[in-house]
Amino acid sequence: MVVMIAYEDRMRAGGSAALEEAERFFMKEDAVHQAMRAIGKKLEELGIPYAIVGGMALTAHGYRRNTVDVDILVTREGNRLIHEKLDGLGYVPPFAGSKNLRDTANGVRIEFLISGEYPGDGKPKPVAFPEPSASAVNIEGLQYVNLPKLIELKLASGMTNPNRLKDLADVQELIKEIKLPRTIANDLHEFVRGKFLELWDGLESERAEG
Repeated sequence: MVVMIAYEDRMRAGGSAALEEAERFFMKEDAVHQAMRAIGKKLEELGIPYAIVGGMALTAHGYRRNTVDVDILVTREGNRLIHEKLDGLGYVPPFAGSKNLRDTANGVRIEFLISGEYPGDGKPKPVAFPEPSASAVNIEGLQYVNLPKLIELKLASGMTNPNRLKDLADVQELIKEIKLPRTIANDLHEFVRGKFLELWDGLESERAEG
């Protein structure tokens, strides 16, 4: 029996193979990009609305950072169909009843976020995961959550879960890397608008002092 080694475990082990894979990420030739393109094609073929979020969405919008998985926004019905059509056909759930899958060709984890659920601590809040068809933008043939919605979800997550502070750091880096204007705050929900302005103004102060 062939034992599949999870991609994140291979990367965590370090060494030259992990370094080479990290370099391939920036050329979009690594296992994560391959897994993302493969699942995107499958969802298109099945007619299931989706929007890529998380680290791969950050990369698509201009801030490239390594990540070991693919996060995809779908509806609850979409997630049901995904498991009905893909379980055992190049994808396996990590455990019985999981909403997620693992790409067996690459060992990459595919995590599904469900419309209507909440980022961060998972508790009800003004910002929820949206319908993918209402928030997606096509970038190089794949559907990604649009930039304002990505920022909203990252901020709501980092603001409500101390274990997700990296999401706030992601927004900071996004502001710096693609030079986001302060006025993008007008496109954000008021629940997170103040935090965005706080981060933006803080970075502007650092630039002025530097």
